[in-house]
Amino acid sequence: MDRPIYDTIAPSVRWMLTVCIMMATVMQALDTTIANVALPYMQGSLSTTQDQINWVLTSYIVAAAIMTSPLGWMATRFGRKKLFIVCTAGFTVASMLCGVALTIEQMVAYRLLQGVFGAALVPLSQAVMLDIFPPARRGSAMAIWGMGVMLGPIMGPTLGGWLTDSYSWRWVFFVNLPFGILTTFGLWVFMSETPIKRDVPFSWFGFLSLSLGIGSLQMMLDRGEQLGWFESTEIVVEAMLAVVGFYFFLADCFTSKRPFISVRIFRDWNFSVALVFMFLIGIILLATMALVTPFIQNMLGYPVLSSGYLLGTRGLGTFVAMFLVGRLSGKVDPRILIFIGLVLATTSLWLAVGWSLDVSARTIAINSIAQGFGLGFVFVPLNTIAFASLPGELRTEGAALWTLIRNIGSAVGISIVIAQLTSMVTEYHSQLVEHITPFSDAMHMPNAGMLSGMGLPNLEMLEQLVTQQAAAMAYSNDFLLMTFVSLCAFPLLALIRSTKAAPPPSREAAAHAVMD
Repeated sequence: MDRPIYDTIAPSVRWMLTVCIMMATVMQALDTTIANVALPYMQGSLSTTQDQINWVLTSYIVAAAIMTSPLGWMATRFGRKKLFIVCTAGFTVASMLCGVALTIEQMVAYRLLQGVFGAALVPLSQAVMLDIFPPARRGSAMAIWGMGVMLGPIMGPTLGGWLTDSYSWRWVFFVNLPFGILTTFGLWVFMSETPIKRDVPFSWFGFLSLSLGIGSLQMMLDRGEQLGWFESTEIVVEAMLAVVGFYFFLADCFTSKRPFISVRIFRDWNFSVALVFMFLIGIILLATMALVTPFIQNMLGYPVLSSGYLLGTRGLGTFVAMFLVGRLSGKVDPRILIFIGLVLATTSLWLAVGWSLDVSARTIAINSIAQGFGLGFVFVPLNTIAFASLPGELRTEGAALWTLIRNIGSAVGISIVIAQLTSMVTEYHSQLVEHITPFSDAMHMPNAGMLSGMGLPNLEMLEQLVTQQAAAMAYSNDFLLMTFVSLCAFPLLALIRSTKAAPPPSREAAAHAVMD
């Protein structure tokens, strides 16, 4: 019988490998948030519109979501070491390409490539950490790994703001190069290969069908507002491809002897409810970041470094909440913890509806901390409830589906809020302009005297004020939409069954939750 990996590895090699693994983890975790703060600068440099520049976020998320599912098969078929090295090297090269991109088309293509290779970094790093540490020390190993994952949402916006302010937005991607090179070399030197099985079955039909469905749906959502939705032939074709892709995926699930995702997994009531729950939370998770970033920089005029500090406060709230949840787990019903988290997240979104152009940095910071605190209270208990009663043989498949649903929710959420923002700015602008006439009462107020003339500078100033107010109203409308999405999660809480028999969440579960 083969000895476990942790028995065959020297302590010095174990810790060197841990350093390499943590660098890979931090790289991937950072890239989920580090680009947000630089989006307005990318928009100007790449000459794109606001809805187009958000493809930088959604392309990465969708590619990562699609490529998460076959990781288990690829690790078994080709070996974990080879897969880890290829993904780390590919992620590093893709980061360099993102940094030198000159057009939005190039940037989206390179971000897709980055997502394809980056999807494996966090799952593989966790798997290797569990392999190289003995069972008695795995709790500590997962604590170290979880801290690395936590650094992403905390450091990402702040580091991205500093790099953009001190150098340029391209360094948001170039920063990965030295760490990627060191990680690749370290894995090649210190990591040992796992057994390879070449006859492992995999449902390529189901995987490709799901990829077609997700990719087409995302393209439809990303380009729908720009092309006039179903008035465009492209959008109609993408909608049809999405329907066809999801249809064949479901057909594979229900009819194949070896489906891509077994329908048995949905017989677990709590897991099925938690999937819908996570989809809604996924919408809130990154869509709010995609809204707050341009609001702070474009509407309030904050410099990129200051906006990075403000965006990083949400990660601090999540960080504190994770520790509190860890102490309360096993003592408090997880449904109560989720309820508290939802109340905090929903309240913070509702308060953001009332933000005006005079909102203070303190108000934004407190709101972001409260929202992060609430999301932190949701993640770990929801993760525990989802997997508490799921059969052991389905947990790997369940974890892949869990990550997939969360990523789809995030990508769909970003696309919807940005499309809604673009649409509502135009609509509110047309509504406001209707009331600006020489006969309106507002134009006869003393402060409006400088705008009442017919000179071009006055008209330009008036147009800027109207556009600014229309944008402020559109942001409020989007925050209201996010509030309704959060409210939709409350009825799902009532559908979750008691998990009294479930063990309290382990540190591995906590680490999964932070990653989500």
